[in-house]
Amino acid sequence: MKLKLTKMSVDGLKVTDKRYRVFDTELPGFAIQVSSDGTKRWQVEYRPHPGGRNTPKKRETLGTTTAHTATQAREWAKETLADVDKGKDPVAEKKARRAENKIADLVDLYEKDGGTILRGKRLGQVRNARSKQWMLNAVRHHVVPLIGQKRISEVTPADVETMVKAITTGKTAKDEKIGPRRRVVVRGGAGAARKVARDLSTLFTFAMKRGLAASNPVATASINKVDNRRDRFLSLDEIKRFGAALDELEKEGVNPKALSIARLWALTGCRRDEVAGLKWSEVDLQRGCLILDATKTGKSVRPLSSAAMALLTSLPRYADSDQPDRLSPWVFPATSGKSFFQGTKRIWAKIVKKAKLPGVTPHTLRHTLGSAAVSFGETLAMTGAILGHKDHRSTAIYAHFQHDPLRQAADRAVTPIAAALAGKKPGKVLPMRNRTE
Repeated sequence: MKLKLTKMSVDGLKVTDKRYRVFDTELPGFAIQVSSDGTKRWQVEYRPHPGGRNTPKKRETLGTTTAHTATQAREWAKETLADVDKGKDPVAEKKARRAENKIADLVDLYEKDGGTILRGKRLGQVRNARSKQWMLNAVRHHVVPLIGQKRISEVTPADVETMVKAITTGKTAKDEKIGPRRRVVVRGGAGAARKVARDLSTLFTFAMKRGLAASNPVATASINKVDNRRDRFLSLDEIKRFGAALDELEKEGVNPKALSIARLWALTGCRRDEVAGLKWSEVDLQRGCLILDATKTGKSVRPLSSAAMALLTSLPRYADSDQPDRLSPWVFPATSGKSFFQGTKRIWAKIVKKAKLPGVTPHTLRHTLGSAAVSFGETLAMTGAILGHKDHRSTAIYAHFQHDPLRQAADRAVTPIAAALAGKKPGKVLPMRNRTE
């Protein structure tokens, strides 16, 4: 490599100033820049296109001479000059990348301006506030620690695959105490990784809508984004054990709110917080239904079986913790504070242990009711209405259903579950008479 001392780099400098630039005689624009402290860096100098001799020159630093050889630096300089010939401006592009939002910034932006469904049958609908918060919590616990400092355009499908592997192996899992009676528990595993991957995909779809991303790297990553199909449901014998466990824990003095919530999970097929966070204003005993204001899929009407109505009717009305002279709006209010009862997780572990049902979750009870409904001859439309499934077809069909047929359908599905829950034998199901008789 032949170098020459450029006169321009010496003119105007003080005698004690040691800064100068030495250019390559073979590749125009390629140089070594020597700083005042003696550090030497490879540089390439060019005039952006389109432009003439009056266009100011720009310089891109390629690294230090100790980190990269002259051969490596010259090849990079050739690539830069080739890009300039094609009309690109590498320095301007680098500045733009530095100003680009990071993934952590994208999460904050989504929290502020995001929240509508961006694809699918519910396109344009406002996302449930609680669902949005769960999503934000998940990406802040898993995504931000792993790739939060990457620029949006820098994230590749390989980065997504590495992130999913890290979450699956528990790298982001933690159990930390953050205050009196407060802990942050973050679980990893394959299921969490799939969910977080879908959440990250939502963020990139939002970024593409805003013009912040050209593509979605999650879409082309070699990962499994679909949860395994859950076909676990309780048999009637297992429901008997479940009901017996509730009765035993009630005798032992376990909080009756948690036990009533568990019974309602089994008798309604509602999701976890649809029962735990139930308000009396959402209970319509006259028409025999729940009118839930904010579920996973928005507002939802659920029919109540006779067993569920009997349980709700028997529940006490609790006083408001802040205003004892007024009744609480919650069916199951928290012992203190303005929220609903939050202690089901701890007591649920006691229930499944006593009933000898390892791995069973509250959602298993929802699946059990759905399976029971289909098993006893209910149509998929009826079953979907009982469980509150919301898509265009089920919504259209449900709009023409009267509450009585729905309650009858719920009764037929829930009656054997209610009997098993109470430790009784279900009645015999008589065959339907032939219409021609």
